[in-house]
Amino acid sequence: MMANDSNTQSLHRRILIVEDEPNMREMLSRATREMDFTPQAVSTAEAALTAMANEAVDLILLDMNLPGLSGIEFFEQVNARWPQVPVIILTGYGDLDTAKRAIRLNVVDFLTKPCSLADLEAALDRALRRRLDTHRATLSNCPVPFESEADDEPDAQTPHTLQDHERELILQTLARHDGNREATAAELGISLRKLYYRIAEYEKQGYLSR
Repeated sequence: MMANDSNTQSLHRRILIVEDEPNMREMLSRATREMDFTPQAVSTAEAALTAMANEAVDLILLDMNLPGLSGIEFFEQVNARWPQVPVIILTGYGDLDTAKRAIRLNVVDFLTKPCSLADLEAALDRALRRRLDTHRATLSNCPVPFESEADDEPDAQTPHTLQDHERELILQTLARHDGNREATAAELGISLRKLYYRIAEYEKQGYLSR
């Protein structure tokens, strides 16, 4: 079970689960409740928007393949209306366009279904700490500090996940600009700080030479 330090306990730990598969929705609700979150689960993006308008949430666990409004379209609306709420993407497939859009929306993590409870817990912990950093920055009216995330291990068994597409997109863009990080960040539409963090991850994982 996720450790509850005094920092993360300062949030209400409300999580919105947006998942159209009933069995997966129930499993995620049960798992997050056992991790000391208060889950609210809905089956569509439209229902999720209504839920968020009625009650604040701390985190979102979002399936990409939804009926009606898509997961990435919902993510874009969340980013515009509730930019302080971190989002974890849960998906059974991956594509380059979705990865590129998710990078620009500052997704916390990509989880490929079925994901292990350990991976889910680690992603939730990162998201919760990002939410806490944003909350502190809002209260103190200062910039959000750089978050320290756990290293993500490469998964050779799933070469086409959104996380893989994100890495390939960043590395290809970096190569196209001959290693110029400012130009790479500008083309991808992400902050230079985030690009430096991702490059450090890829170096640790062996995808990029130091």
